[in-house]
Formats: sequence, C-alpha cells, structure tokens
Amino acid sequence: MARKKNQSRNNKMRHLIANLNPRSPISEQYRTLRTNLEFSSPDEVLQTMLVTSSGPSEGKSMTTANLAVVYAQQGKKVLLIDGDLRKPTLHYTFRLDNLKGLSNVLVGETALEDIVVPSEVDNLDLISCGPIPPNPSELLASMRMNQLLNATRRSYDIIIFDTPPVLAVADAQILANIVDGALLVVRSKQTEKEAARKAIEQLQTAKAKILGTVLNDRNKKEANYYYYYGK
Repeated sequence: MARKKNQSRNNKMRHLIANLNPRSPISEQYRTLRTNLEFSSPDEVLQTMLVTSSGPSEGKSMTTANLAVVYAQQGKKVLLIDGDLRKPTLHYTFRLDNLKGLSNVLVGETALEDIVVPSEVDNLDLISCGPIPPNPSELLASMRMNQLLNATRRSYDIIIFDTPPVLAVADAQILANIVDGALLVVRSKQTEKEAARKAIEQLQTAKAKILGTVLNDRNKKEANYYYYYGK
C-alpha cells in the first residue's frame, strides 16, 4: 500500500523535473528557456505571460509548470495560474484539491486572497482552476479577470497562465490580449506545421506579443537537447 502511495505521488509530480532533479539536462533547458525569455524583450517588462499550444497533448502544461519552477528558483516571486477552465491540470501536478480557484473569483464568489496557495517550491504560489464553469470564455473576458491580473501584478514578479490550446477554443486569445506575451509549445513529430501557423496567426489576431516557441519532446538522438526556444 505504501509503495502504491509513493508511486501515485511520483506520478503526480512527474512534470516537475526542474524541482525534483534541478541538475538534469532537461532542467537546464528550462533555465535556458527562462534566460531567452528574459532577453526577448530587453526594453520591456515581461511580468505576465501565457503558455499555450495549437492542440492537445503537446506538453504545454508540463512546460508551464517547470518554467514557473525555474523562475522561482531564480528568486523571483512567481504566481502560476491554471487558466484552462475546461481541462485543468495544475491541481494534479501540484497535488492540490480543486474545490475553489480562479472560476470562483471570476463569478464573484470568493476573494483573490482565498484562492492563492503556496506550493512546495519556494517563491512559487498557485491558483488552481476551481469548479469548471459553463462559460469559460466569458469569464476570462470579464472585468473581474482584468481586476485579478492588476491585483496580482502588485504582488508578483512573474505571473504565468496555463491556457487551453489556441485552435480549440478562444480562451488563449482572450488572455493573450491582456498579458505581456504568449509562448507557444509544439511537440516534435506530432504538431502539424499548418496547425502551428494557424495558432500563431490567431494569437497575432488577438494582438498578442509572441515570445517564441518551445519544441518539446525532440528525439535525443537527433540533438543533444530536448527543448529548443526560438522565434
């Protein structure tokens, strides 16, 4: 029984390699990604960003969580928000309950301070999705969403949203219009080039500043890295 519990814990924490094994080559690539993001806008403040993908199962939530960890390891005060109000994953990754979260604030049921949860990683706070609402796009486009973002800007150095795939629903486009930048994750040998192009076009239509793309899950035999960042 104890072994099963440990296996369950490891499965839920499997995405946090930057925290569990900070000296691994993959963790180093997340730090490289962080550095490249910092240099992507040398004359502008990059305080709020979202991470999205063109379609499902491309590794965006894994990338988002580990990116938040390496920012926190740098000493920055980080807030990671599950902006996927349709298929949230943050509460699984960080082993939280999901009884209340972002959706509760956006419908006016709960105060912001009641949904922010400290993680096991120093300097990293979390906001889970909360109960899945019937109208995610409308909530993300609401005045309360803007108010929440303005309030968190005063308390955190970096605020990162994990959002749904951009080609599936409008949620990422809505948030892209109010954050400082958007990062697109694509999976090697899975993401179609046309889908990636359409995702970029939709983000550009939303007047998003596209920070770059992350090539996820590249074959180790093809290169000596797993993740690549570039415009």
